[in-house]
Amino acid sequence: MSAQVQIVLVAATWAVVVGVVGLAFGWLLRHRSLRLQFGLVAVTAVLAVLAGVLAVARKMFISDHDFEVITIVTATAGVVSLLVAMLLSMAIVTWSHGFREDVRRVGARVPSTDAPLPRRRGPRELQDLSTELASATLRLAESRARETRLEEARRELVSWVSHDLRTPLAGMRAMTEALEDGMAPDPERYHRQIRAEVDRMVRMVDDLFELSRIHAGVLPLAPERVPVGDLISEAIAGADPVARARGVRLEGSVEDGLEITADPGGLSRVLANLIMNGIRHTPADGLVEIRARALEGGVELSVTDGCGGIAEEDRARVFDVAWQGGAARTPDLTDVHTSRAGLGLAIVKGIVEAHRGNVSVENVVEPAPGSGCRFLVVLPT
Repeated sequence: MSAQVQIVLVAATWAVVVGVVGLAFGWLLRHRSLRLQFGLVAVTAVLAVLAGVLAVARKMFISDHDFEVITIVTATAGVVSLLVAMLLSMAIVTWSHGFREDVRRVGARVPSTDAPLPRRRGPRELQDLSTELASATLRLAESRARETRLEEARRELVSWVSHDLRTPLAGMRAMTEALEDGMAPDPERYHRQIRAEVDRMVRMVDDLFELSRIHAGVLPLAPERVPVGDLISEAIAGADPVARARGVRLEGSVEDGLEITADPGGLSRVLANLIMNGIRHTPADGLVEIRARALEGGVELSVTDGCGGIAEEDRARVFDVAWQGGAARTPDLTDVHTSRAGLGLAIVKGIVEAHRGNVSVENVVEPAPGSGCRFLVVLPT
């Protein structure tokens, strides 16, 4: 066996022995600080080198002086390596403590989108973790803000619905008492009025049920290829009696051959809600116009009314639950075609987003500034 092979075998044997012992200590210290584990790595590496060098030196039968020199040089290098490892471990422990504080701050407070984000520190792996933590912080802040808005919307919805229910219930109670006492001057009219109020409350309950399914993410959709012209024609035909009663004109235009893959019932509900909303806010002799045109990769539906425009501060709340565009909470008793609970546009937004589309509103300047607003629905084909 050559001398080189003997040297390799002796050095490898002692390195393996020291490495096994180091692994055993590492297993015992696996739950301790990184400082100890880094120190153990440095000590194991130095002892493996030292043991191999000393064993090979003994095999070479060198002088005691040379052996002492080798021992001192190796031990000195080991001490320096240990100091470097300890300093590096202290830096990493400091960085990990800072990272832990960032995580603790995220869990201990309500994050805000304008709050300072966790800093990037330490080696690349810790910097990547800091980046992910910053991203998670922003997502959590947005989620908390969205939850706050939803909670405010729920409270406002309860307030609006309780008022909208209390008013017709009080009226029906008064009318039924008058009928029971025989004090009603026109019983038939009272019966018709009670029926109208019941129908309105039924529509309100249906809207609440639809909105709850949208918020729960369980809105059933059955997409199929449908002509957009047919959907708009049916929506106009359904709203035409209401428009005539209010003296509002309905007009529609669709590009030839325009089709879309969507749930016919859901899209019909979107068009009906937008058209009825336009009719309700357009004065007599006004115009509600429905248009559809193809876009790149999608279809745009627009409903333009003569509402007089929406204030800038209110435009962001148009699709909020229970928002009705005014402070008055008394429902329009002549409007028997809507629930008037401020749910129509919220349902529109939910159905459109379930189709992976988006809906927006803008003021129109035709023919005069602030003469109306236009609701835009963009759906992918």
